[in-house]
Amino acid sequence: QVELVESGGGWVQPGGSLTLSCAASQTYDSITAMGWYRQAPGKERELVAVISRGGSETWSGSVKGRFTISRDNVKNTVYLHMSSLKPEDTAAYYCNAKTGSPRIGWTDYWGQGTQVTVSS
Repeated sequence: QVELVESGGGWVQPGGSLTLSCAASQTYDSITAMGWYRQAPGKERELVAVISRGGSETWSGSVKGRFTISRDNVKNTVYLHMSSLKPEDTAAYYCNAKTGSPRIGWTDYWGQGTQVTVSS
């Protein structure tokens, strides 16, 4: 079981920046990948960015170049640094951790979500 605790959401004006944090209850080595998804009202949850244990990254095209993802293996924490924020980035952001392997199957864990609102 992996527990995820998110922080860092809030309100920001267009063009501003925010950093989200997600701390995992297990060591990063036991987690295959961690990342962020978001869900706007009336829309499906979508991938924002994921970073694997090996360091490879997967990105949504709508945020690539404006957001960066990083991790601290000592703190078992993943960060999403968001800049040049747009109103369309407004959503609830959810941290995700994936454990397992192709052989034994995958398990997804989710944080409680943190709201990001971009408006003037």
